[in-house]
Amino acid sequence: MAPSATNLILLIILSIFINIPQILNIHAQQQVPCLFFFGDSISDNGNNNALTTLAKSNYPPYGIDFPDGLTGRFSNGEIVPDALAKFLGFANPIPPFAAARGSDILKGVNYASGGAGILDESGIQLGSRISMSRQLLNHQITVRRIQNMMRNQTTEKNNYVGRCLYVVNIGSNDYINNYFVPNTQTRRLQTPDSFAETLIQKFSQQLRTLYNSGARKIAVFGVGLLGCIPQVIANNPTNASGCVDFINNAVQLFNNKVKPLVDNLKSDLNGAQFTYINITSISSADPSVLGIRVVNASCCPVSRQTGQCIPNRNPCSNRNEYIFWDNVHPTEIVNIAMASRAYNATLPSDAYPVDIRRLVQQ
Repeated sequence: MAPSATNLILLIILSIFINIPQILNIHAQQQVPCLFFFGDSISDNGNNNALTTLAKSNYPPYGIDFPDGLTGRFSNGEIVPDALAKFLGFANPIPPFAAARGSDILKGVNYASGGAGILDESGIQLGSRISMSRQLLNHQITVRRIQNMMRNQTTEKNNYVGRCLYVVNIGSNDYINNYFVPNTQTRRLQTPDSFAETLIQKFSQQLRTLYNSGARKIAVFGVGLLGCIPQVIANNPTNASGCVDFINNAVQLFNNKVKPLVDNLKSDLNGAQFTYINITSISSADPSVLGIRVVNASCCPVSRQTGQCIPNRNPCSNRNEYIFWDNVHPTEIVNIAMASRAYNATLPSDAYPVDIRRLVQQ
């Protein structure tokens, strides 16, 4: 059974107090040459700004707590890629593909796009988005640019991207903006288990494509408790858990297939190091003891259609007491905590077989 909404994310928040101080004290130097992020709105930092889409966030009050203000991040401040970059010793956030220029790409690129899914059709009702397949094509463009910059450094060119870290956090839109959209053909034709298998087969192909582009250290995030987010709760009857259990149960079918996928890819692909970040493990227990008081409502006033912040409306002032910034996306404090647990696992169940800190040492 899924944890109740009132129990959501305690262990995430706990990591702020347990892991972050020791991380910041121990790791002052950059631990990998570059970072590459693939994903959806949880990781998007501006790739959707110029697209014709409902899935964009380059307007107030988004970014109210971010030093650069309106960037296209779906949060009040930092998102998971920003925090991971800090934990890994990077002085600045990784730029979005839409804005990455020149030698900036040597530190890495963020390809994530709000509304994107593993399947190309996921999120189509939102408008334009950059699917996982398209993100991989964009990465191949980046790799060619890096190779051109290093054309006189053959050894460095051949090893450079293989020493970088790749973070893939995608799949939510395949459920909430595909399979569970009312009256869709996908749900009529496929059971939750067969749909999860469809996703895994496609995802496996995509991760192999990433490997063939030079990636060797790859962290794969599972899909979170979608049945516990306010937008889903607003549109579906809840169970005794306080969440929409049938959605959480369907998502778990996919997550259960990711761990063996990681094992299979490591076995099949020479030199590959994959790890699975278990967001379900990082999303449980009671957050109230650590100051999180609002677990089932958004900090900003939201659109009923999209669940995103209404432009130019004032958000709550006590943002560190909220799990959710809008009706879909976490606040900065939760993003930092998720990144902390992914980087330096608190429980053995947080990451398999290793957390990101150990992955980059391999």
